[in-house]
Amino acid sequence: MARDGVVPLVPADGLALFDAADGTDRAALLAVKLDVPALRRRADAGTLPVLLRGLAQGNRRRAARAGGSGSTLAERLVAVPTGERAALVDEMVRAQVAIVLGHTSGEAIVAGQAFKELGFDSLTALELRNRLVSATGLRLPATLVFDYPSPAALADFVLAEALGTAEGITVGAAVAVADDEPIAIVGMSCRYPGAVAGPDDLWRLVASGGDGISGFPTDRGWDVSGLFDSDPSRVGTSYATEGGFLYDAPQFDAG
Repeated sequence: MARDGVVPLVPADGLALFDAADGTDRAALLAVKLDVPALRRRADAGTLPVLLRGLAQGNRRRAARAGGSGSTLAERLVAVPTGERAALVDEMVRAQVAIVLGHTSGEAIVAGQAFKELGFDSLTALELRNRLVSATGLRLPATLVFDYPSPAALADFVLAEALGTAEGITVGAAVAVADDEPIAIVGMSCRYPGAVAGPDDLWRLVASGGDGISGFPTDRGWDVSGLFDSDPSRVGTSYATEGGFLYDAPQFDAG
């Protein structure tokens, strides 16, 4: 947390801030000690939360120069031989893992060791994801470390995502895109609660401000009368009497 710009408070400072807050008429205050240069570094890297951006105006131009070519991982992979791509991504992932854990080099990271064994928690997992987003240019889920629980598994996923993005990229060539291409809707279908069996029904529901919520259906073979119980902890019952149900679900023919 200190590396990210939130510095620990010693008890005396914390109590002093508590006293100061108690003497104001503000409804919501946060007692926190910030490392502004660290916040600026995060702003430059694009990983600073929106809430803190007003406190640390980063230098985007400086960040662009520091990042070298500024190319995405997909673009870098296109430029290297196929046999070297996996090693490049593995080295990059282990380097980012090392930074998050405070190691000086990615060589200290065992690729097949689980993140949990390496000492990751939810906070460091999110930090690693944010660093990889910045380093690769990919859109990565917040649950990345939990979905791919080792550096090796994570590197395989990042490589696959980057290669998928790399399809169609030609090194050194610009692709012209016409701005007058017509839009063609090839097909669309949907089925939702609220008697929505197609796009027209969905638009009707949205336009009318409906919510698709109804009482429990009586055509599912459920004991509707015995299903409700006001005690949420009672197993096998529901403390709600309404929900979103597909109206014609019993008529579904799996064959």
